[in-house]
Amino acid sequence: MRTNFSTMPSTSSEEEKVQKARRGLLVFFAVLIPLSILSYVLIMKAPIFGLLLMWTPGLSSIFARVVLREGISDISLRFGGKQTVKSLPFILLFPVVIGLFAYGIAWITGLVQYVTPDSFIEGPSGVILAGTILFQMFVGTAIGIISSSGEELGWRGYMLTRLIDARIPRPVLTSGIIWGVWHLPVMVFADYYSGPYPALSVILFMISVTSFSYLISRLRLTTGSIWPAILLHACWNAVIQDAFDISSSGKNVLLWTGESGILVALALLIAAWMMSRKPLVIKQL
Repeated sequence: MRTNFSTMPSTSSEEEKVQKARRGLLVFFAVLIPLSILSYVLIMKAPIFGLLLMWTPGLSSIFARVVLREGISDISLRFGGKQTVKSLPFILLFPVVIGLFAYGIAWITGLVQYVTPDSFIEGPSGVILAGTILFQMFVGTAIGIISSSGEELGWRGYMLTRLIDARIPRPVLTSGIIWGVWHLPVMVFADYYSGPYPALSVILFMISVTSFSYLISRLRLTTGSIWPAILLHACWNAVIQDAFDISSSGKNVLLWTGESGILVALALLIAAWMMSRKPLVIKQL
């Protein structure tokens, strides 16, 4: 069916659904906020607590489900059939395309210096980069599922669907903004993708994350499964951070590339705009 997020409830059952979703969001955020603050503090002491931070949305959603006795039928742990299978090429190739576009421009123009990544692969620089990208597409993504599952179970597996059911205006955009703001304390206090101009880094990061969130949300909604969201999130982190970021150097590397870089933000914004021109048809959640 086509989306119509602005439709107001017209029956008692729909009104009950709205109120239930709002209660879920209330409990979710009541747990997420203090648990995230604790994680921010712990990260300052030891970066290993980053995994705890990535699991705070998932843990918060699990708590909300248990307290409100919601069950897990809507979490869509099924693979989603043909729609999910069809999305796999996009999932694996999207980070590569964005990386080649944004980082490629930066390397070619000299805005950012290309450095051959350390790798077990031997050969010319281009072969090493290609091998590193392929390795991260598959092995890196598989490992990254451990952390990306924590975020996606909460963000797209719980919060997004509750925002829709609660009739929150522009739920996909709202979810992306919330996701971006959730990252900001790590940017400000732990130098996560914080470039030479912190205020600009925050703005560009919000553009990148909100745009990327739109793409992940569409996968979640059109396939009816949380797995494509988990896989795309994991693949993005693996390919961009562990293939393209480690191949980039220079004093302005975080100004032009990375998740707070000008070129990456522009590439993701264009990708989200192109995707938005296609009708969004939600598969029954």
